[in-house]
Amino acid sequence: MPARVGMMALVDDATRRVLMTSDEIRRALTRMAHEIVERNAGVGGIVLVGIRTRGVPLARRIGRLIAEYEGEPVATGGLDVTLYRDDIATRVKVPSGPTDLPSDVHARTVVLVDDVLFTGRTVRAAMDALRDYGRPRAIQLAVLIDRGHRELPIRADFVGKNVPTARTEVVEVMLAEVDGRDEVILGKPTR
Repeated sequence: MPARVGMMALVDDATRRVLMTSDEIRRALTRMAHEIVERNAGVGGIVLVGIRTRGVPLARRIGRLIAEYEGEPVATGGLDVTLYRDDIATRVKVPSGPTDLPSDVHARTVVLVDDVLFTGRTVRAAMDALRDYGRPRAIQLAVLIDRGHRELPIRADFVGKNVPTARTEVVEVMLAEVDGRDEVILGKPTR
């Protein structure tokens, strides 16, 4: 079965291993939503900002979960960090979508949400991009998968699953909103 619907697979089928099923993703996001509320003593002043592409639907899901049990909506938006990356000269990539922050981030707690934390460079780019929109009171990080191999001193505050990986392996997060199904897989890259 190919790893992506309508796209080239990133993971070779022969080495493909499921890390998280749809139910495991749902449970991890539910736990993370509770942890975010507990750490921040409620939802006042919180803004969930998903890093495009898959961080945006994850932020929206976490926001819905928090609203369900807190009875109060949480501001949620998306951030495109393409032009803030330090490897932009070596990548041929157009912006993945608009930045649409729900409100002023100045003096608020911004929870950046992403699918995979690897080297930390995307998170650094996101923090640089946020500066253009104001000065948050605090920035926290929520990731579905932390795979290690950091190149920068960045650590997630909320983690769905820690997964030890080899640098040569690929972690592929698929979400229903983008890929047609929920699943996280690990394997060797396709050639």
